[in-house]
Amino acid sequence: MDPRIAVVPGSFDPPTLGHLDVIRRAAGLFDQLHVLVVHNPGKEAMLPIAQRQSLLEQSIREAGIEGDVIVAAWSMGLLVDYATDVGAKVLVKGIRSQVDVAYETPMAIVNRDLAHVETVFLLPDPSHALVSSSLVRQVAGLGGDVSPYVPAAVARFLDTGARDL
Repeated sequence: MDPRIAVVPGSFDPPTLGHLDVIRRAAGLFDQLHVLVVHNPGKEAMLPIAQRQSLLEQSIREAGIEGDVIVAAWSMGLLVDYATDVGAKVLVKGIRSQVDVAYETPMAIVNRDLAHVETVFLLPDPSHALVSSSLVRQVAGLGGDVSPYVPAAVARFLDTGARDL
């Protein structure tokens, strides 16, 4: 039987506890999970891709997330190209609200049409449903405490003054 491989894409700028919640649950559903840090040309990034990848690796390790979880980065080409390259048949997306559903649905349809890659939507734990990376960036940029919303590795990193990047 072929392994069940999925990709969890995101900008992860920065990684949040909601991201880790989705990653943990997706890791339990698939034989191999690729957590893919992608460049979003529509957003101004706070952290370089390599830093986001490093923070995700550390956060996943510290959270004790089990399974075959690979953290990678992708900045050129279509997301489904990466999925096809690694043999993934599924993209996993965290959905916080109807706004996310409206945004993600057209992309899911196009990804299925382009490469026969399905999209699975996972709802967050209610305690993380209102937290976004954008909100965390805004609070951190104004000097607020983001530790209730991000993994400890991210909070430590931001506390060192890295939010000025």
